[in-house]
Amino acid sequence: MRYEHTDQSGNKIDLPVGKVVCVGRNYMLHIQELNNEVPKQPLLFMKPATALCPVTENVVIPKNLGECHNELEVAVLINQKLTSATAAQALTAIWGVGLGLDLTLRDVQSQLKNKGQPWERAKAFDDSCPMSHFIPLDQIKNLTDIDFKLTVNGETRQEGNTRDMMFPILELIIDITKQFTLLPGDIVMTGTPKGVAALKTGEQLTLELTDKFTVTTQII
Repeated sequence: MRYEHTDQSGNKIDLPVGKVVCVGRNYMLHIQELNNEVPKQPLLFMKPATALCPVTENVVIPKNLGECHNELEVAVLINQKLTSATAAQALTAIWGVGLGLDLTLRDVQSQLKNKGQPWERAKAFDDSCPMSHFIPLDQIKNLTDIDFKLTVNGETRQEGNTRDMMFPILELIIDITKQFTLLPGDIVMTGTPKGVAALKTGEQLTLELTDKFTVTTQII
């Protein structure tokens, strides 16, 4: 596997590569743009470790499977085992924060949803989670006030702030760990704001964690 957790200097973080726990429908405007039902608790699904790839490399999207959509999300790297965590334990267990793309085969997902089937065929394919490096938690002033943005060919496509989450980051981690254990090296993807759309070969994507970093990649 070519993916490794890295810091802002490009150094490897001494944590294994684990599962990716994703949260669906955590921003109201995104729920509305897809005409989805508003969840009463966090909607959880997972991507395997094989979904992870460095976002700084070219992003390969599947061909002949319909539209593949961008979903930019704040990603949280976990550094401790967590089961039924308290807020204090959840906070202590965050190594840092980055940005990831939850690539989604939208046509496939729609077919699965219509049949009442799980989403993994649309969400968990190889390289479906391009990931940035991570900023240590002590450099993040407030988990509930993180600005982030995705531009495609220089035009803003997604813009969000964690203050607009229905379920804030610590609340998400607490809820997840009541369902199953998070392990060191796991990543929590915290939901996407409005602006999802089909990606096209040749497009240039820029991911920005405001005041922290900007990374650019290309769709192939």
